[in-house]
Amino acid sequence: MKAVIFPGQGSQFSGMGRDLYEQHDEAKALMTQANDILGFSLTDIMFSGSDEDLRRTDVTQPAIFLHSVVQAAVLPGLQPDMVAGHSLGEFSALVAAKVLTFADALRLVAQRAQAMQAACQEQPGTMAAILGLDDDTTVRICQEITDAGNVVVAANFNCPGQLVISGSQRGIELACEQLKAAGAKRALPLPVGGAFHSPLMQSAEAALAEAIEKTTFSPGICPIYQNVDAAPHTNPDEIRQNLVRQLTAPVRWTQSVQRMAQDGAAEFVECGPGKVLQGLVKKIAATVAVASAVA
Repeated sequence: MKAVIFPGQGSQFSGMGRDLYEQHDEAKALMTQANDILGFSLTDIMFSGSDEDLRRTDVTQPAIFLHSVVQAAVLPGLQPDMVAGHSLGEFSALVAAKVLTFADALRLVAQRAQAMQAACQEQPGTMAAILGLDDDTTVRICQEITDAGNVVVAANFNCPGQLVISGSQRGIELACEQLKAAGAKRALPLPVGGAFHSPLMQSAEAALAEAIEKTTFSPGICPIYQNVDAAPHTNPDEIRQNLVRQLTAPVRWTQSVQRMAQDGAAEFVECGPGKVLQGLVKKIAATVAVASAVA
């Protein structure tokens, strides 16, 4: 069985998607439509923007979504048995599973990015990568720091021994100190604009919920393994609720890949910029095949 997976924020690069635009009429049509929907030329920034331009949340998220969906659309014979996406990538996965139309998903991605940007300004925060420590210890120490008054939570369960934490500046500082003392090999602050997948994103969650409520969700043609519970879903109401919760809940990527492999996924194909997810999948489920989508 084939699982098709989609990356999240951080995999962007200048020049992304240009080859797809130049080589495929369908890609050109979707990218032109995206520019019209957004009201600015996203493709200009994707093809020739600076790294700084591409790091803006209101650009990064639509750019990665667009690249991922276009690559999946032009791939000959791509018929997933199941799909999943890492954080933002969940929206690309929903298009591949035909739960959302391309246009509706792009509008939601743009609204999500704006809501997250606003939440970052209201509730400043940051994130850090914790390497070489078991998940349970990281979760316990984060909870102790939060209980003492500085918010910090496990945000991304990326693979065994690699977890990202999210919270207030002080919460992250305390957690990095205590996690290194507990045996973490590294605790690396990340250059991000806010505390994604933490309680500090609650205002963004409320804004996104309103937009999602107005959007049509269809039954999926295959299961989507969602970040919040790492379980397969095709029911539109369940998918909608999980998508809202995703902004303040952790990304359970390790658990999602494990469950997909248990459910029969023998091949994982990554659609989108970069190869980050392939590396994570290899560390989570060593026996499965991984590949990049090549149109």
